[in-house]
Amino acid sequence: MATIEQSEKRAPWVLLSPALVTIALLLVIPLMFIVVYSFWLRTSVGGVEAAFSFGNWQEALTDRFYRDILLSTIRIAAITTIVCAFVGYPVAYFVARARGVNRGFLLLLLMLPFWVSYIIRTMSWINILGVSGALNSLLLAVGVIDEPIQMLYNETTVILGLVHFLLPFMILNTYVSLDGIDRALEDAANSLGANPMQTFWEVTLPLSVPGLAAGGLLCFVLGAGTYITPVILGGPTDAMFANLVFEAIITQLDWPLGAVLSLMLLVVLGAVVLTYNRFMGLGQIAKGIG
Repeated sequence: MATIEQSEKRAPWVLLSPALVTIALLLVIPLMFIVVYSFWLRTSVGGVEAAFSFGNWQEALTDRFYRDILLSTIRIAAITTIVCAFVGYPVAYFVARARGVNRGFLLLLLMLPFWVSYIIRTMSWINILGVSGALNSLLLAVGVIDEPIQMLYNETTVILGLVHFLLPFMILNTYVSLDGIDRALEDAANSLGANPMQTFWEVTLPLSVPGLAAGGLLCFVLGAGTYITPVILGGPTDAMFANLVFEAIITQLDWPLGAVLSLMLLVVLGAVVLTYNRFMGLGQIAKGIG
């Protein structure tokens, strides 16, 4: 009897062992290395000296340059998330209300961007907004402008590129939430005298908030941690925090400082995720990307 009880207690851990080993090897152990590196010192020749020092943390936390870039990153990610919410919600609502083959076709169109490389999708904006791009060529052809306009390499194009990249995540998560709403609730509101707009504001929108929040979380976290978009579409003053990590590690060969910057961004985004989980729960995200 004791042997059977012990086997039953061990069974969940045995089943979870592949996942636990994977998490340990790919997440926990690398994170521990980053934490250790953050306290080491960079040598004059670009190497790393095993030591215990708070100098890297002091530099990163007290230098206004890093703080300003972090705040700018949070602001850009927040603006991107808001734009994705306003643009994505009507699309998700339209897809959720579609029926039969039309819905399947629309969902297929939403999935198509994931079939194209993120870098290629981002670089496509150069062909659209560049000095010799499609938009400038069109404006010149119709006589709206006399010479090409410089539209690239600023914060606006960075946000535009991020919205292009992250919008499907917002739409899919919001769609899952809207699709799960019982239509009987809307019919009940209508039968009680509510017009379509009142039904939307009082029933549909509140019930779809979890999906909207899940999409917002994904957009914010992915946007704040992006590296490619500011490099391709941004100017010299439009760097985001991930770009600082790249510069510290690859260009300056300052691994300890890069480790500190990575952990700073991880802490900020982790706080956002924990706040979301406290009020909404992470299950909605799994539904949206599953």
